[in-house]
Amino acid sequence: MKRILQALSIVLSLVIGLGAIALPVRADADLATGAKVFSANCAACHAGGINLVNTEKTLKKEALEKFGMNSVAAITTQVTNGKAGMPAFKGRLTDEQIAAVAAYVLDQAEKGW
Repeated sequence: MKRILQALSIVLSLVIGLGAIALPVRADADLATGAKVFSANCAACHAGGINLVNTEKTLKKEALEKFGMNSVAAITTQVTNGKAGMPAFKGRLTDEQIAAVAAYVLDQAEKGW
């Protein structure tokens, strides 16, 4: 029974991980919401895709790829939980706002900020 549960856990983790990789950038309405959320909550440290706290970990496409942050799922986790010098936004932003800002960040990174 324990082995079955472990196998199911591994399969579920893979399915969730693969689903996160395949998530498309959201529709224009979500990007507009993401832009507003970003402007109000993120731009103080990340305007133009920079990072005032850790200059190496920008929101530029290359840095997002280098640090494994180039998916909606990864950015959503970072925004939700925070990490290092970045505060957590769980409880301050809704899940929808967090998803929208994650999509906006990826979209802007693709466009070169």
